[in-house]
Amino acid sequence: MRIVITGATGNVGSALVRRLVEDGGHELVGVVRRPPASEVSFPAMEWVALDLTDDADAEALHAACEGADAVVHLAWGFQPSHREAHLRALGVGGTGRVIDAVVATGVPHLVHMSSVGAYSPKQDDTPVDETWPTNGVPTSMYSRHKAAAERLLDELEVDAPDVTVTRVRPGIIGQRSAGSALLRYGLPALVPAALLRHVPVLPIDSGLVIPMVHADDVADALSRVLDARAPGAFNLAAEPPVTAQDVADTLGARLVHVPSAAVRAAVSASWHARVQPLDPGWIDMAYAVPLLDTTRARTELGWAPSTDATSVLAETLAGMQDTASSGTPVLRPRTVTGGLARALRRGPVSSRRAP
Repeated sequence: MRIVITGATGNVGSALVRRLVEDGGHELVGVVRRPPASEVSFPAMEWVALDLTDDADAEALHAACEGADAVVHLAWGFQPSHREAHLRALGVGGTGRVIDAVVATGVPHLVHMSSVGAYSPKQDDTPVDETWPTNGVPTSMYSRHKAAAERLLDELEVDAPDVTVTRVRPGIIGQRSAGSALLRYGLPALVPAALLRHVPVLPIDSGLVIPMVHADDVADALSRVLDARAPGAFNLAAEPPVTAQDVADTLGARLVHVPSAAVRAAVSASWHARVQPLDPGWIDMAYAVPLLDTTRARTELGWAPSTDATSVLAETLAGMQDTASSGTPVLRPRTVTGGLARALRRGPVSSRRAP
């Protein structure tokens, strides 16, 4: 199959490329803003450099999709968190541009990476299936945008019934090589990763419980979806759900219960002060997202995660502590000196413009 992958060098994209190369027999096209350098160890594939926020690149996107058997849309943005208009232009606007290209070029299958964040707030900790409403968490930018992208897919299914539309809704996705990227998204440039090895207490709400899944297991599900051209939505998560105590234990810290409202207030104040890049909507979403019933993926795709959720957490946190990376522009190494240099040149990551 000829498969076009937007965001092919990111957390999920890198795992999917690995998996599809292992599967064999595919012609892969990576659509990214910054292709990997030639010295980076990456499979031989076609790269198309374009910006999904820019209408001027629509022609290049259409050309990339010509003759494709499927488009897997993974591209999404997490920073700059103080520029919501840009994040919406990439997440929602970029999804619209990909849909336009799929329809215009006659691609028969669109696979969209949605998220547990697209779901409406939970009522309790009973896992929900794919029929749970996807109206998002209103106070989370990320969640609002994921829900808005779902509405675009709803319209596509009505307007272009010949296109098979698949929505993949995973929990929090982790892997070791995403460590540096996650640090840049969540910690100030001045904070060395080594401090994560010396966290004496973890002051968060003890009620935290979230679904997690390994990037390689998400890639496995995507491969199965492509092979079967399976329509509809699929939840992806490993067992057991990750709790606040799990996070504390993995860090070697003592859990100190602090109500989520107080945690949010502290994150909000520090974010507004430009002290750290994580917007408070992530706190709201962390305590609102439901746990996931993965019965459909298991029964219809034959999917089962190979890594349990607590192991995913441990691997991901270890990757953050070690500033693990894969060398792609998205998953590049993170250093304090490098972060400071970029901040001096272009401002803090939470408000800077793309180069």
